[in-house]
Amino acid sequence: MGRYVIRRLLQMIPVFVGATLLIFLMVNVMGDPIAGLCGDRECDPATAAQLRREFGLDKPVWQQYLTYMGNVFTGDFGTAFNGQEVTELMASAFPVTIRLTIVAILFEIVIGITLGVVTGLRRGRPVDTGVLLTTLVVISVPTFVTGLLLQLLLGVEWGWISPSVSSDAPFDELIVPGLVLASVSLAYVTRLTRTSIAENARGDYVRTAVAKGLPRHRVIRKHLLRNSLIPVVTFIGTDIGALMGGAIVTERIFNIHGVGYQLYQGILRQNTQTVVGFVTVLVLVFLAANLLVDLLYAVLDPRIRYA
Repeated sequence: MGRYVIRRLLQMIPVFVGATLLIFLMVNVMGDPIAGLCGDRECDPATAAQLRREFGLDKPVWQQYLTYMGNVFTGDFGTAFNGQEVTELMASAFPVTIRLTIVAILFEIVIGITLGVVTGLRRGRPVDTGVLLTTLVVISVPTFVTGLLLQLLLGVEWGWISPSVSSDAPFDELIVPGLVLASVSLAYVTRLTRTSIAENARGDYVRTAVAKGLPRHRVIRKHLLRNSLIPVVTFIGTDIGALMGGAIVTERIFNIHGVGYQLYQGILRQNTQTVVGFVTVLVLVFLAANLLVDLLYAVLDPRIRYA
């Protein structure tokens, strides 16, 4: 196991370098960030040249990238064009988005897997049909529509929640935003679990366990559920980074100043340092989540061994 982890960590290095290089190149073709600093008026040439020297934008792109990567390994993600350190923005944004992501993942695990197991064991029955139709509706409706409807009904009309989230964003205020963020993924987890359960329930090992007289709950928990969760764990693991990076719409609706909000502001103002810094951390989150998923395979299926 230790050798496998070391090998995977080494494999992450070229993936990380390639992903950050692609992001850096894409962000640098968004436009001239210095022109955005001057507003509607054209920048004075001397001022623009001074700003480019100050932020290192007068150097070739490859040299800017090497300088950026060298600073990243020392924990320096650069300075935003407003003079604020990107690490300071991360310190205020990531804790909020992490809490929001935890709430969303809990919804996926608790509700999604539970509904998937119930419908998978009762395939073709009314409860199965009802859940399938509901998940299809959730998948079909855009997230911003779901978020605005819940905000209008629960916050404005019924007054059950605050229409917006406070600046510290505690867990109890993130329940509805977390549900909105997880809604589409929750539907996919439900359908994926249902399909996996229904398929594995017809397996020989399940019939053998039942023939041996094992209790039904033990067959489901120890044999059927563990093997069926492998594709579900894969989806949830990759969804962690997607939820953090894709929270722009949800955070805008509920006025949450998290990662999505900072990315939106960075793109809007062409603040390349902010965008590249935040996306670099999200790449690391994706890589760490994929490694964790691979390690969980061995826990769920004893036949999987890593050398």
